[in-house]
Amino acid sequence: MFDMILLADFSVIRPEPGLVLWTVLIFVLFWVLVGKFGFKPIANALKEREDDIQSALDEAKKAREEMSNLKSENDKLLAKAQEERAAIIKEAKDSKASIIAEAKEKASEEAKRIVETAKVEIENQRKAAITELKNQLGSMAIDIAEQVIKKELKGNKEQEEFASSLVDDMKLS
Repeated sequence: MFDMILLADFSVIRPEPGLVLWTVLIFVLFWVLVGKFGFKPIANALKEREDDIQSALDEAKKAREEMSNLKSENDKLLAKAQEERAAIIKEAKDSKASIIAEAKEKASEEAKRIVETAKVEIENQRKAAITELKNQLGSMAIDIAEQVIKKELKGNKEQEEFASSLVDDMKLS
């Protein structure tokens, strides 16, 4: 019961000086211990984290700058590649045009040569045909003349002797 009376006298609004002293002393001791063993490691961890974040930000900034440089270099390389591609395409078109022109010229020359060869061949065949025709006509004329002369000479002794003497003269010469 005595304890009850003490508790009945207890009021939060009006604390006793001993309780205030022990509460303040325990709080200061807790604050020192927490400050030494709790706040310093937490503060150190926060400082370390802040340094890590700052270094990460610096690295990110550096990486952005490098990416910007790489992008500009990439753009330059791309532009150079496009210029080279255009030059190669132009060169290929020029080569194509010159090859086509050369092929047309060779084909034209070959066609002219074939036409000339054909003309010469046709002329040679024409001359051979004319010569053959002349030979056949000459042969036919000789055959006709021979038959006419045979018919005329038959029975005419004087003409036979004259023809024989002409043949003998030819043999002597």
